[in-house]
Parts: sequence; C-alpha cells; structure tokens
Amino acid sequence: MRWILGTALLASAVFANPALAQDCAITVEGNDQMQFVQKELRVSTSCESITVTLKHVGKLAANVMGHNWVLTATGDFEAVAKDGQTAGTANDFVPPNDARVLAATKVIGGGEETTISFDPSALEPGGDYTFFCSFPPHSVLMNGKLIVE
Repeated sequence: MRWILGTALLASAVFANPALAQDCAITVEGNDQMQFVQKELRVSTSCESITVTLKHVGKLAANVMGHNWVLTATGDFEAVAKDGQTAGTANDFVPPNDARVLAATKVIGGGEETTISFDPSALEPGGDYTFFCSFPPHSVLMNGKLIVE
C-alpha cells in the first residue's frame, strides 16, 4: 500500500510540475503533405542540451519533398526562410553562418531521420521562437512554435 501511495504522489508531483517531467529530447515528424505533425514544442532551459530528431514519415525523395528543421526567433523566421532559398541545396536551404539560425538539421527524404543537439542557453523563457522547414516553399505550411519554459 505504501508503494502505491508513494508512486501516486511521485506521479502527481511530476505531472503537476512540468519542469520535473521535462524531456530534453524531441522528435518531430514531417510528411509528404508538407506538414509537421507537431505544431508546438516545449523545451526547458534547465536542459544542458536539447536534442531534436526529425523523422520524414513520407515516401518521397529529398530532392522532391525534402524536409529540414530550422529554429529562429519568430521575428527572423520569414527572412531566414527567404535567405535559405538563395542558400540552395548545397547548404540544406539554410544561410551558412547566419547568427539568426539557432539550430538546423540537414534536409532528409522519405523514410529518413536526422538528429541535432543544441545548447538552449541562447533561448529565453517566454521568448518567441518559430521552427520551420526551409525547403522551398515549405515554410509557408511547415512551421510551429517552440515554447521555452
């Protein structure tokens, strides 16, 4: 009985306090319909590192329906997406050495996945961040909010 009560108390504390339940690894899925399955992601600055795994759950090749995951401040989102088109395939549609890009994966095709890790110390709790796919013109549909707690 004590074990059950202790487990219930621990579970209620973890679910009542998201910081205790914080996972520093995120999986994001993109599909052949130019959509991220997840529209909102939550991360904590208490993590020493944030790991994002992008899974392309579609079947189309990277040159036809490639996806990446790019993170910027929301105010920089549209300009970085536009500049990514100019950066081209050799740069995975991400402007090289651009300080506005907080994190970015390579472009992948259907059935592939890629993982990156980044330091969340540059993110501010309550800050306004957007993640998106910079493969032209996917950013119009493939974007979401990153919430920092």
